[in-house]
Amino acid sequence: MAGSRLSVQEQRDLEEIERALSRDRRLDRRLRTFSLPPRRPRVRTTMSLLALSVTLMVTGIVTSEPGVIWAFAVVWPVTLCTLFRLLCRCASG
Repeated sequence: MAGSRLSVQEQRDLEEIERALSRDRRLDRRLRTFSLPPRRPRVRTTMSLLALSVTLMVTGIVTSEPGVIWAFAVVWPVTLCTLFRLLCRCASG
């Protein structure tokens, strides 16, 4: 497909479609201002991460296993970030 070219008829059809779409002002405005909504942490997700973090922390303290300690080190910052964003969302409205 990388080296294939459009036929003359396909090129003409494509140009006609592009002309029709360029005349649609509402579509043009929507495409120019399109953005994804920010992802907000949910309470259930935050509480699950918090429970996982606490479990990993306690298990790491009891067993001193490097894998568990590293897992806690990975999950804890994500948990703090999610908790902070959830608190900011609750405080703002």
